[in-house]
Amino acid sequence: MREITDSPISSRRPAPRSDRDHRTHPGSGLRAYRPRKNEITVREERPGDAQAIRRVVECAFGRPGEADLVERLRLAGVASISLVAVEDGDEANTESDGVVGHILFSPVTIEGETSSVPALGLAPLAVVPERQRGGVGSALVESGLAQCRKGGVEVVVVLGHSGYYPRFGFRPAHLSNLTCEYDSPAEAFMAIELQPRVRAADARLVRYHRAFAEL
Repeated sequence: MREITDSPISSRRPAPRSDRDHRTHPGSGLRAYRPRKNEITVREERPGDAQAIRRVVECAFGRPGEADLVERLRLAGVASISLVAVEDGDEANTESDGVVGHILFSPVTIEGETSSVPALGLAPLAVVPERQRGGVGSALVESGLAQCRKGGVEVVVVLGHSGYYPRFGFRPAHLSNLTCEYDSPAEAFMAIELQPRVRAADARLVRYHRAFAEL
């Protein structure tokens, strides 16, 4: 499996500090985010967003594989958290044609645990090229992790760029005694423990949903 959790550009450097102007949208549980240019709103995926999401993911990665993965996870009913970034924070202007970013979290299994651990994998994260390096990806990750915490998720894993995800609290997964089922550089497989607890001393294997095997 490739590293599929980053759009090609946005994950390579931190968003400028000026990109971190948040406003809370009453009742939404998610936040508006102000990148360098236009304000965006991060919201949950809606039924009519599928084509816009596919467009965003294909544009971000320059190939259809990750967009196909999103559709397989959606059809399998395991798109646990699916958020979009929409241009213009005005609630009246948040239709699917304004989608510029997308993030998806799906269940992963941690083998070796004596009891089930609520855990999700972040993949993929995509931002259209013209809006990369402007804070959109950061808004999606931060909002997604907030939803994970709210839902009682204990662990989130990601296979991606080691220079990008640590700013959100991710660290090398081996520090949590987690290993990835896929052959990947140790620094690329990261985890964040949202509900810290005493962890097993033995390494535990993280398995993704079978839809990832087709990527």
